[in-house]
Amino acid sequence: MNRRMFTAVVGTAVALSAFAITPARAQEVKEKAPMYSYVSNWAIPRSQWGEMEKGYADDQKILDQAGAKGTLVAYGHDTTLVHEQDGFTHDDWWSGNSMAAILNVLDQFYKAGTPTSSVLSSATRHSDSIYVSRYYNWHPGTYKDVYTHVGVYKLKESAPDDAVETLSKGLVVPLLEKMLSAGAIHEYEIDTQAIHTSAPGMFLIVYIAANAEGLDKVNAAITEALKASPLSGPAFGSMTDGSAHRDDLLRTTATFK
Repeated sequence: MNRRMFTAVVGTAVALSAFAITPARAQEVKEKAPMYSYVSNWAIPRSQWGEMEKGYADDQKILDQAGAKGTLVAYGHDTTLVHEQDGFTHDDWWSGNSMAAILNVLDQFYKAGTPTSSVLSSATRHSDSIYVSRYYNWHPGTYKDVYTHVGVYKLKESAPDDAVETLSKGLVVPLLEKMLSAGAIHEYEIDTQAIHTSAPGMFLIVYIAANAEGLDKVNAAITEALKASPLSGPAFGSMTDGSAHRDDLLRTTATFK
């Protein structure tokens, strides 16, 4: 996604929330019960990428069982499409409606010996994160070889405590709900860290496009939103640290209940 474009569009939420969001609009987007996600990132040598795919097949058994029992509401894995030097190449993740749900599944992986498998032992880098989201939605189903876009943002220290809520309700959720209804995306979520392995203030805007064309459709929707509020960029910039913004583009296989 065009970084400058998305920054300006999300900034529309700040401007609207300050001056034009009506009570009716505020009631349209409601905070949901928390959804917790465990994400495990790996930097795998290229020679081991095939073995990583085989490992996913073994993981799937544990995840499918947890999904069938209702322990998990979503799960999947990603491969990085836009690589960074020494960056992560793969991840796997799962989501549930409690911390216990995701940690109990993690415990199953440890008991199965997954973290010490030969392919994961070959990783040159590894990190784990636990996120929580209160703004999310999806089309139930299993999706293979779709595209995940992740926008990483960091709030300024001067940002209000409800900044993520304001951004979510003011523009991001309405925009992504429109894309979900149109079939351009299968899922979206707005995440903050539940366990702060980095400095507080970071949040993620994530969506899974149905196909490559879906990425273009989201960009087109952003362009239209910019036309409606072309002066919104400075408002967003007043709340976020632009130098900390990063994007990820991933190829994804995922299941949503």
